[in-house]
Amino acid sequence: MMARMSTPRTPSGQLTDHDYQTLAAIRYALRRFGYFSEDAARSAGLTPQQHQALLAIRAAEKSALSVGELAEFLMVKPHSASELADRLAALGLVGRQPGMTDRRVMKLQLTPAGEAALLSLSVTHRDELRRLRPLLSELLAKLD
Repeated sequence: MMARMSTPRTPSGQLTDHDYQTLAAIRYALRRFGYFSEDAARSAGLTPQQHQALLAIRAAEKSALSVGELAEFLMVKPHSASELADRLAALGLVGRQPGMTDRRVMKLQLTPAGEAALLSLSVTHRDELRRLRPLLSELLAKLD
């Protein structure tokens, strides 16, 4: 991939050529994982954003998120998260349930079909991250 160079130490705030090479290699590895993730989602019949939404919902406390919380997690506008939730509901992957403390707030929860789709993708992603762990660990150690 990239030639290895010695790691000279510089004062804080200054970067060496090695630092730039390491940062570039980390960015490259993360982008490759991003492309892997997008392809895996599409192969499962989902958009990458739908996959991220399912994961966010499942990872949330009590496996339920409001549309506003989903918007925050995905870093999108609330109306975009609402449209995404509508599409996921139309696909039968999420359901809506009134919140416990505020019945006006609808909480999104995965349906059994959503759980199944997410499980398959998550196993694939976990395996890919395990494969990448040595490379990422090595690259991150170079930043020390």
